[in-house]
Amino acid sequence: MKRLKFLITGTKGQLAKEFVKELTNRGLEFTALTKEELDISDTNKVFKVIKEVKPDIVINCAAYNLVDKAESSPTEAIAVNTLGVANLAFACVDIKAILVHYSTDYVFDGTKVGFYTEEDRPNPLNEYGKSKLFGEFFIQKVLENYLIFRVSWVYGEGRQNFIYKLLQWAKEREVLQIAFNEVSVPTYTGFIVEKTLKALEKGLTGLYHLVPRGYASRYEWAKLTLKLFRIEKVLIPVEKEIFNLPAKRPDFSAMSCEKIEKALGEEFEEWDEIYSKVYSNYVSIS
Repeated sequence: MKRLKFLITGTKGQLAKEFVKELTNRGLEFTALTKEELDISDTNKVFKVIKEVKPDIVINCAAYNLVDKAESSPTEAIAVNTLGVANLAFACVDIKAILVHYSTDYVFDGTKVGFYTEEDRPNPLNEYGKSKLFGEFFIQKVLENYLIFRVSWVYGEGRQNFIYKLLQWAKEREVLQIAFNEVSVPTYTGFIVEKTLKALEKGLTGLYHLVPRGYASRYEWAKLTLKLFRIEKVLIPVEKEIFNLPAKRPDFSAMSCEKIEKALGEEFEEWDEIYSKVYSNYVSIS
């Protein structure tokens, strides 16, 4: 990759942390900013910072991802996931920078039989999904040079993921009830970062589903996690509806990675192969 300058937003999040680690390892030039340093919902601040930094590529890892809270506070989700993304898009136009943005499988309603492709029509069931979809629209209307990657069930170094929550529950309970009728694709931050940088190297633009191959229910994911972490608990598959969560989730939102595989000229691994490699040597997580 030629010498480029990156700007990473949302640096405290698990995906941004992975980008910082990888860009550092590669000796690439980047500026990584926390929400306190750059709140993307602040229009003036976004334009000021981007004009000062003058990045070639903006990697937006900032997001409002409190799915249930968004039901009662949709304006908070819209401020970041829609208006904040619009701010970045307009600022990128100003300096002719490429914007890389991450969306979600929650733009789909889960009623399709089979994997979702980029051609399928979104129909989000919750406020979080709507706010992310509107963010996609802004980018596509404003920019020509952009990459939108829809990802799902992201996990990595951090606490804002299913693994951390599951392991906390395992510390507190002997019996764990996990949904069997919520299905998608667990996706590792290291996988996302690696494929994003390859896409940039190849000069790709547009919308892609960036997930490994395969799919899993929350129950199947939890079962593999407890096995890898050598934790013995009673795991009971239940319908997700019993949790009575504020935000409705799609039953099956697994996405096809075929388009991005073809664009990158490679075949991805299955999600559980990646997951097993990442956590094969772990016995605990902080």
